[in-house]
Amino acid sequence: MGAKLLLPKIEVMQAKPVSASRTTITELMIPAYANFGGKIHGGILLSLMDKVAYACAAKHAGAYVVTVSVDGVNFREPVSVGELVSLLASVNYVGRTSLVVGIRVESENVITGEKKHTNTSYFTMVAKDAEGKLTEVPPLLLESEEDARRCLEAIKRKNLKAAFSDEFDNEKNRLDLTENLHLLKKERVVLQLAQQ
Repeated sequence: MGAKLLLPKIEVMQAKPVSASRTTITELMIPAYANFGGKIHGGILLSLMDKVAYACAAKHAGAYVVTVSVDGVNFREPVSVGELVSLLASVNYVGRTSLVVGIRVESENVITGEKKHTNTSYFTMVAKDAEGKLTEVPPLLLESEEDARRCLEAIKRKNLKAAFSDEFDNEKNRLDLTENLHLLKKERVVLQLAQQ
C-alpha cells in the first residue's frame, strides 16, 4: 500500500475530492451526427467532450468555467451510427484558477456489446465569477494512487507543453525563409513565389 500524503489540516478541509466531480455523459449516436461515410463527425465528439469537461470542472470549481485549451484529441477508432458513446471525465489537476479535466471516450455497439476506447483528451478550463473575472478553485484531494498518477501526468504534460511552446516560438522567430526553402523540396507542395 502506498504512503499517505498528509496536507495541512486547513487545506484538506477546503479541498474537494476527485470523486466528487467525476462525471459521465452517455449519448446514442444518431444519423444526424454522421458524415457521408456513415461515421460520427469529430466535431460532434468534440462538442460532447466540451460538455462533459464543463460539467466536471464546474462541479469541482463551484463556478462557471470556460475552455482554454484542448490537448490530445487523437481519434483512435471511428464511431458509428447506433453506438452509445460514453465520456468519462475527472479533474486531474488544479492550479489557482485552472483545472485540467481528463476525458476517456468509449463507444459501445448496443447489439453485440463490443466496446472501443476511441480517444482520451485533456481539457484545460478556467473558473470565472459572476463578473467574468478569474476566480480561485478549491484544491484537489487525491484519494488514490490512480488520482496521484493522473495529477503527476498532468503536471508533466503542462511542463512539456510550456517547454515546447517556448522552443517553437524561438524557432519561429529565428526562421529564415531563404535558408529553409530547401526543406519544401521533400514535401507535397508547389512553390510559386511572386517575383520581386
